[in-house]
Amino acid sequence: MGEFGWNEILFAFGLTMFAGLSTGIGSILAFFAKRTNTRFLSLALGFSAGVMIYVSFVEIFPKAQGVLEGDYGTQGGFWLTTAAFFAGMFLIAIIDRLIPSTENPHEIKMVEDINKEKAGQQKLMRMGLFTALAIAIHNFPEGLATFIAALDDPGLGIAIAVAIAIHNIPEGIAVSVPIFYATGSRRKAFLHSFLSGLAEPVGALIGFLILMPFLTPLLFGMVFAGVAGIMVFISIDELLPAAQEFGEHHLSIYGLIAGMMVMAVSLLLFA
Repeated sequence: MGEFGWNEILFAFGLTMFAGLSTGIGSILAFFAKRTNTRFLSLALGFSAGVMIYVSFVEIFPKAQGVLEGDYGTQGGFWLTTAAFFAGMFLIAIIDRLIPSTENPHEIKMVEDINKEKAGQQKLMRMGLFTALAIAIHNFPEGLATFIAALDDPGLGIAIAVAIAIHNIPEGIAVSVPIFYATGSRRKAFLHSFLSGLAEPVGALIGFLILMPFLTPLLFGMVFAGVAGIMVFISIDELLPAAQEFGEHHLSIYGLIAGMMVMAVSLLLFA
């Protein structure tokens, strides 16, 4: 269990569970909203990206660098931090490449699509299930990122969990829409959407079981820097393009700036 007590571990795990299962919120929105609120989602996704980018460069990267410099000196610590940062980016990029583009969970789906989809039921069901699987694979490193951040700093963990929860809402819609249209069952669509989000707490649990017995300053610093890389990649490759695909370019940028400002103020107040 290392230097962390069970209270810290359970809190970090709870935050990861909250972030992952917010795919269910997207599913609920798909069923009970008449139209997709593109303005809100564009603003929210931009906000989420702002939080992740700011906290990665201003808080997580420097903290990882400080840990590694303590053992390997200024130059060695900086080299290790930078290498781990880009390794995190490459990891999430490889996961993205392994997911077929037709089932990519970040293809925008809207509530209106429930009434527009005309493909066969079997094809729709396959699309929904593959999207759920793709999201599950993709959420695995996000769960580890949230968990590690929350263990080190609960306030930082909350901010990251909220940002990832926002980004999971459209993914819940992407799973629910085709499955609902294929089966006519809100329950099945919600269940698959909900379960796809379980990959985040599973990622946290596996990360805990594998990493915690070996959590030396070197490993912690490398993982923390990798988390920063993962979150920057998610923001640039997924959140901002998704926000702009809703057709609200300026709102997504306003959301990005707002997310950075809120994160900056929270770090100043709770530092």
